[in-house]
Order: sequence, then C-alpha cells, then structure tokens
Amino acid sequence: MKLQTAVARLSALAQETRLSIFRLLVQKGPEGLCAGDIQARLKLAPATLSFHLKELTQAGLLKARQDGRFIWYAPDFKAMNALIAYLGENCCSGAGCEITGAAAEDAKA
Repeated sequence: MKLQTAVARLSALAQETRLSIFRLLVQKGPEGLCAGDIQARLKLAPATLSFHLKELTQAGLLKARQDGRFIWYAPDFKAMNALIAYLGENCCSGAGCEITGAAAEDAKA
C-alpha cells in the first residue's frame, strides 16, 4: 500500500461519524446496509450521511451497489485488511510480536 492511500483511509476514519458508519457496516458484514437503514440506526440527516458515505467510498473503504432505488453500502474488507497489514508491517522489526499486557488492554478499550 502506498503511503498516500494509507493517509487517505486513516483520514477518512479520523472523524467520529465516519468511524461510526464504518464500524456499523463492518459489524453487518459483506451484505452491508442500505443508506436508509444506516441513517435510521445512526440518526443522521440524509445530507450528512451522504457526505460521509462519499468520503468513505472515495477513500476506498466502502463499496456501493445500486439495488432498484436503493443504494447499499458495504465495507471493502480487502481494503480494511490491507490498511491493518500496512500499519503492522514493520512491527517489532518483523519479529512477529503479539500485543500483550497493558497495550492489549488499551487496544480493547
């Protein structure tokens, strides 16, 4: 992954509403949700939701598909996993370390 791609994806997730949308969609899995369901669950105005979905889609974190008059959004798990791999790529100089102790607890919080 290129540095610019990682920055764009992290920037898209570095906003409370977008992170909430992304986490909701990850929880729903590859089927995703239609925009109306996302709006209802997160209690967002349509224009606000549209803006944030556009940002996440442009960053390559979401896939959108048209189904009749509805647009369904789902996480791009390949992109998500690539970002996670990029972040841990050089962890512990490639020694394959695991997060333990206080750091593991912080990761759960």
